[in-house]
Amino acid sequence: MSQPLPNIEILYEDNHLIVVNKKSGDLVQGDKTGDKPLIDIVKDYIKIKHNKPGDVFLGSPHRIDRPTSGIIVFTKTTKALTRMNKMFHDKEIQKTYWAIVKNKPLKPTDTLVHYLIKNQQKNKSIAYSHEYKDAKRSELEFKVIHQFNNYFLLNIKPLTGRHHQIRVQLSTIGCPIKGDLKYGFNRSNPDASISLHARKIEFIHPVKKEPLIIVAKPNSNDPLWKEAGELFKD
Repeated sequence: MSQPLPNIEILYEDNHLIVVNKKSGDLVQGDKTGDKPLIDIVKDYIKIKHNKPGDVFLGSPHRIDRPTSGIIVFTKTTKALTRMNKMFHDKEIQKTYWAIVKNKPLKPTDTLVHYLIKNQQKNKSIAYSHEYKDAKRSELEFKVIHQFNNYFLLNIKPLTGRHHQIRVQLSTIGCPIKGDLKYGFNRSNPDASISLHARKIEFIHPVKKEPLIIVAKPNSNDPLWKEAGELFKD
């Protein structure tokens, strides 16, 4: 009797890449909790679907935070991993996020620049509005794209890739992400998620050299995410 495939949403797959729509709460890679990470679940998927004997190679060129949902790219070959690592390092990959916030930003569209320091013990970043010793420059662009009854949907393009960058930068301008207790929201979401979703990724395929644009619909049962998913179907 064949094993059932793991319950994951595959957005794209070929011989070199497999792209998944991560659920909030899933770990990308293992940590001290001992919970089974997404990378191992995807390995199981490949092993069962393609009937692969032995160990499955899977590379992880990037991550998103555990309470965040959305696009994760894994690589199925070492060649693809090496090239994707370089593309992420060289900022040749464009990522777009959605965030739901309670407070309306002062401007409908803006570019935020802060200088971040990571507190390792608290797993938290602190943002400064000016250059600061050992702080890393952090930049993102955002645009308000929808108003719910009591919340606002922001489309965000991070221009740097810092620890908790979107979360801390939005909090610093008085717009903490819904459910994000760590960065100032006043209550948690029922499923312990934060309302931040990796919506779109655009890059040149590391082997085929063709442009790829991959979009992930929010997979949460939250009514706000459902409304956003219905409004924007690209």
